[in-house]
Amino acid sequence: MQLNDQLAAIVTGGSSGLGQATIRMLRQAGVKTASFDMDPKGADIAAELGALFCTVDVTNEASVIEGIAKARAAHGTERILINCAGIAQGKRLVSRKRDTGEWLGHDLALFNKVIAVNLTGTFSMIAQSAVAMAQLDPVTPDGGRGVIICTASVAAEDGQIGQTAYSASKGGIVGMTLPMARDLAGYGIRVMSIMPGLFETPMMAAVPDDFRHALEASIPFPSRLGKPDEYAQLARSIIENDMLNGTAIRLDGALRMQPK
Repeated sequence: MQLNDQLAAIVTGGSSGLGQATIRMLRQAGVKTASFDMDPKGADIAAELGALFCTVDVTNEASVIEGIAKARAAHGTERILINCAGIAQGKRLVSRKRDTGEWLGHDLALFNKVIAVNLTGTFSMIAQSAVAMAQLDPVTPDGGRGVIICTASVAAEDGQIGQTAYSASKGGIVGMTLPMARDLAGYGIRVMSIMPGLFETPMMAAVPDDFRHALEASIPFPSRLGKPDEYAQLARSIIENDMLNGTAIRLDGALRMQPK
């Protein structure tokens, strides 16, 4: 599917990092794009990029439905859905306070929150989008109607200490990529996932320089953090190459995460 000004797209988590870079890429190609995010600064960011901003909580089905309706009213039904919304909260299964010696476990509420945003939120967006996408007319010689891209993580395969919830959520995204692609194949809708390694995102901006340098040194080549534009570049390649379907691609400079 070639990008052009006749297409509409939705990007979740569009106010920063990978999502923001992806919106910039889509808008430069002329694609009518809606940014879904909870960040109140998202409206200004979207305006700068020429995108429509929709305040959407991907863990709330009613919010998802309302946001999609707003995007479609402005741009028509989306042919591109890119899920970048996510959180990376971590906690060990067992820990102990140094000052009191108290033993602590991993609370279920935190686990559920990470799963709700990263995995269930991604599924909810896809479930709501695919129904309308399937009813569109084909736009590619192969009968393609749309493309869905999910954001997993190398943590799906190389989860570190303290990443049980995060790795479970990202592993779930990888696990549902193929069955979703098979499920939607008859409608000409492709489903792919990207598994980023260590990238320059707002989360990394708060990391001390010495720790950042250690992280960069752990990446074989290139020995640096990935740039959000490189994620967007891969997303564009997936959209434009009809043979990319039903799998997850590592985007990590050959990184394999150590236990901690």
